[in-house]
Amino acid sequence: MDNDIIILGSTGSIGTSTLNIIRRNKKNFNIKLLTANNNIKKILSQAIEFKVNKIVIQNKKKYIKFENQFKRNKIQVFFELEKALKSINKKVHYTINAISGIDGLEPTIKIIKYTKNIAIANKESIICGWKFIKNTLKKNKTNFIPIDSEHFSICSLIKNEKKKNIKKIYLTASGGPFLYKKLLNIKNVKAKLALKHPNWNMGKKISIDSATMMNKIFELIEAKNIFNLDINKFDIIIHPKSYIHAVVHFNNGLVKFLAHDTNMEIPIMNSLYLNNESFIYNDNNLNFEILNRINFIKLDKKKFPLLNLIKIIPIKNSYFETILITINDELVMRYLREEINYFSLINNLLNMIKKPYFTKYYQSSPNNINDIKNMVNKVKNYLNKYFLTK
Repeated sequence: MDNDIIILGSTGSIGTSTLNIIRRNKKNFNIKLLTANNNIKKILSQAIEFKVNKIVIQNKKKYIKFENQFKRNKIQVFFELEKALKSINKKVHYTINAISGIDGLEPTIKIIKYTKNIAIANKESIICGWKFIKNTLKKNKTNFIPIDSEHFSICSLIKNEKKKNIKKIYLTASGGPFLYKKLLNIKNVKAKLALKHPNWNMGKKISIDSATMMNKIFELIEAKNIFNLDINKFDIIIHPKSYIHAVVHFNNGLVKFLAHDTNMEIPIMNSLYLNNESFIYNDNNLNFEILNRINFIKLDKKKFPLLNLIKIIPIKNSYFETILITINDELVMRYLREEINYFSLINNLLNMIKKPYFTKYYQSSPNNINDIKNMVNKVKNYLNKYFLTK
């Protein structure tokens, strides 16, 4: 097995899950590079455990505190990804991009030419910069693997199928912690309750997005881009158990669905062993109790008002996606800091996205990554002024 691997964002939940898999199968993998932003102590521990001698750290100030420990363990530290990649001096077999947020786009573009396969868990990259990713993948003949459980499931379900035979693709959503509560009853709910996802153990940002259903809107845009299908081909259905991850209805009357436990290690491991059918994932026996209680529920836009955003998603990608992600990022951050309440998070997003200051950009698209960065800064500046004058 060709086993060289790079993990971008190794200290986050996806990066940690990937390392959990490698920990159980160390002889099958050779980690060439790990990267992190702020969690210097954790990446140091990871590098020592997995005998990784090259790492990239974004936060130089935090690194200084641990500098001697890196030197003592003969770990070479880089502060620029490209320099680290050039030092490896060959294309690795597999890279997983587990960086969170829109900051993951530039590393995605940079690393593609250095890897044969790239698994992307960074939804912001796919949403805002898919055309740049797609062109770079094609240019460098790099294989792309979506790692979100929903998109990995769709890939598996429509493999070898013709697009014209697809009637509808359903992404499943758990409904989050407030599925059975009325919106008015959670108007002032604290973030600590919104973070309590019933099925998944995720980071703070994505947990809030799951509660508001924003995460599913992002996944719809991702799916539209990845599979090159009209957004009307996709729909969302509530599935509280999170056991079914995607359902595909074909024109010939057949319906396929893919199920697995609520453990991100399953799609990650399947992507790691993509061309190797001999691996075994040691999970529990098939749970027929869950299958007997699949329980699909129709979406309620009164309960999840952000679902109304779906009808204004442009057919062609534009600055809309970058603006939507940035507004949401900023509002979620303010909610986590308790500067706004849950109701305000939702209402501000619905109002902001329709403001003429932003809508004038929905007919044009970025020409490069710098255009996306500039738009992110423009949105942040606008929101800062907005909240200062409120």
